[in-house]
Amino acid sequence: MARKPADQSVDREDILWAAAEVLRRRGYDSATMKDIAAQVNLTAASLYHHFKNKDFLLLSVLEYGTDLGIEKLESIFNSQLSCAAKLEAMIRAHILGITQNVAVGTAMVFEIRSLLNVNVGNRSRNNKTQMEYVARRDHFFERRDYFESLFRDTLLAGIEAGEFRPVDAAIVTKTILGAHNWIGVWFREGGRLSGDEVADVMADLFMSALRV
Repeated sequence: MARKPADQSVDREDILWAAAEVLRRRGYDSATMKDIAAQVNLTAASLYHHFKNKDFLLLSVLEYGTDLGIEKLESIFNSQLSCAAKLEAMIRAHILGITQNVAVGTAMVFEIRSLLNVNVGNRSRNNKTQMEYVARRDHFFERRDYFESLFRDTLLAGIEAGEFRPVDAAIVTKTILGAHNWIGVWFREGGRLSGDEVADVMADLFMSALRV
């Protein structure tokens, strides 16, 4: 089958899913734009019509994963549920998001270091491109911190309301999210437990540990 040129573009979201899958299989250093383009039947040259380079494509995958998570969590965080009900719902939503999007979840674990290690000064002589990349990367980390704060603030509010026992909210939040993120590494669709069942186990574990 002939590869599509840029004027027969595929959906941007399709490219991000394809990129996440290639990153999961090959890792950032080994993956090429040609590999990713082939996943969605594009020419490699056409892929550059959508993304300036592999660094920007990786950043876009991570932005996409973070934005999906925030969209699900904000509605729970802003609801009228009790703090305990909010936290349990947020745990379940995050885990289901990971088990339904394993490739993106894996990228969020393994490719953050690649993002940190990108030396844009050596990769582009275009200062405008460099400034754009750095600004977007900084914004991504701000969004990731905000995502974490939704869990932490819910936990703190629950402690204040007497729904949770006193704990170090920052450490417990990182523990919860660290356990969640690694689900994307070991979870297999069609395995012993479904995503819903994994969410049940994890929610019960953390909520039992936190309730007064």
